[in-house]
Amino acid sequence: MPSHSRMPGRNCPRCPRLVAFRRSWRAREPEWFNAPVASFGPLDARLLVVGLAPGLRGANRTGRPFTGDYAGGLLYDALTEFGFAKGRYEARADDGLTLIDCRITNAVRCVPPENKPTPAEIATCRPFLAATIAEMPKLAAVLALGRIAHDTFTAACEARRAEFPFTHGQVHEIDGLKLFDSYHCSRLNTSTGVLTPKMFRKVIGSIRGELDRVAPTAIAAS
Repeated sequence: MPSHSRMPGRNCPRCPRLVAFRRSWRAREPEWFNAPVASFGPLDARLLVVGLAPGLRGANRTGRPFTGDYAGGLLYDALTEFGFAKGRYEARADDGLTLIDCRITNAVRCVPPENKPTPAEIATCRPFLAATIAEMPKLAAVLALGRIAHDTFTAACEARRAEFPFTHGQVHEIDGLKLFDSYHCSRLNTSTGVLTPKMFRKVIGSIRGELDRVAPTAIAAS
């Protein structure tokens, strides 16, 4: 597994385009978070959810992954249903929602213009995902939300992308970890029918089944 790398600081300078975008939004919305978004959830979790990047009015505004936008509602509802979260998701970083045996991160830590990081930005941010993987001693399963998250995870594990193609509902094994693929739970994908809530819950349910098969865990009450 790749070695540790430090986490990005509030003023990470690595990607000039993202730095400029971040600065412009700090000027426009000084009360927003407007910084690289850290992972959310316990280090000893067995499940890591990997998204694409912070949403402009979601995590970039609130400072917590998948918090404040449509995708967060679908994701946290499904995680709660299958015992990976408890509490009430209210689209705020201080809503008291707690993750159980689950951690959430992004392939790219800073918000990109039009939600589209460049290949260079994805590669530049990849060491932070590698560090996230390395610091989780009990990690057993990874949920990749979309092709970019999938490809970034495989690259962070130094695996050959061609051997692990992204397909919704597919399960791979890389370095002893089970990698579950899902289309991203974005408003665009759900509004166009690419991903339905039922399809998404099926993937989360499969992860719950796999982790319970290895070591059963009681589902926490929501």
